[in-house]
Amino acid sequence: MASLCLNSLPLPPPSQPPKLSEAPSPSSNSLNINSYYGSKGEALKPIVVSGNPPTYVSAPGRRIVAVGDLHGDLDQTRCALEMAGVLSPDGQDLWTGGETVLIQLGDILDRGEDEIAILSLLRSLDIQAKDEGGAVFQVNGNHETMNVDGDFRYVETGGFDECIDFLEYLDDNRDDWEEAFVGWTGVSKQLKEDRKMPLNYWDPWNLVRRQKGVIARSILLRPGGPLACELARHAVVLKVNDWVFCHGGLIPNHVAYGVERMNREVSHWMRGLSDSDESDNPHFPFIATRGYDSVVWNRLYSRDTSELDDYQNNQIHSILEETLHAVGAKAMVVGHTPQTTGANCKYNCSIWRIDVGMSSGVLNSRPEVLEIKDNNARVIRSKWETSSESQVVDFI
Repeated sequence: MASLCLNSLPLPPPSQPPKLSEAPSPSSNSLNINSYYGSKGEALKPIVVSGNPPTYVSAPGRRIVAVGDLHGDLDQTRCALEMAGVLSPDGQDLWTGGETVLIQLGDILDRGEDEIAILSLLRSLDIQAKDEGGAVFQVNGNHETMNVDGDFRYVETGGFDECIDFLEYLDDNRDDWEEAFVGWTGVSKQLKEDRKMPLNYWDPWNLVRRQKGVIARSILLRPGGPLACELARHAVVLKVNDWVFCHGGLIPNHVAYGVERMNREVSHWMRGLSDSDESDNPHFPFIATRGYDSVVWNRLYSRDTSELDDYQNNQIHSILEETLHAVGAKAMVVGHTPQTTGANCKYNCSIWRIDVGMSSGVLNSRPEVLEIKDNNARVIRSKWETSSESQVVDFI
């Protein structure tokens, strides 16, 4: 039995994020991911990424697909990705999206049993997508930041079990973090089957295993831990073309504080890095991760508008428009708050709310995804849905 020892873990390769400016123009922080020929044969310009973690993305001519909260449900995740046309339906986990840009809006962690497997799957798809002219991006949600902060209140027993198995798997595959991490989705299925035993929750062995799971999760997700460093690769706010994506919601004071600054501070905190030589403790990114109006917790734009009076709705609309103008976007896409009537848009479709509670640990609802093509947005609600059956909004 492998010991739960941090020193034995293969950490992701260290990287020191460069100093980032707030201007989204291509610079030394920019990366050309790829160039590709579109479906009609025309050459697409390369995807350009600015910021570390990615903050501004120029993806000319690409189809964009956004997926909401997944909460550890691998089966529903696969269903959503197949529906979006980016995952093969044969169980081989192959990228089928071509030059599509896939964006996942956070809350992969908690409430389910396959959290790390989903993270692994998305990383694998990103590697494959780049070879075909596409890309996969993630933004962190409140459940990612809660776990890095040591808040495990919403972790399922199976989630702790997966951490134990993953830590032992890393101990046996310590030479190459990337290869081990990308391969976890395939390995985890059999390990999950092996540990399915009808034990009573209060069985002594079950209690010991749960305690071991808490320790394993703490090692993996504490600032500087291998999974925390993996999460640190992702932003809390991502702007792709004319659209801004975040988990809860962006408001004017976030933009004034600095989008890249917030992303950098969250990433540094997750990596366990300090912002100065005088402090051993990384700065806690409060404005992005704590408080009801922080980027990952904000529900301002996701409330049921029928419960608000005209003045409140007008105020929210005004705040949204001010935010979009400040960040230079036409619309915002958020998750975080399950929409019981399905993914939808409000305020002249300048906000799209796409968390439908698809995880079996939330509402176990039908997966839905948002598709954006040529600034036209529609909700896809089944694999066979045609555009005439979808809500289509033209932003041109």
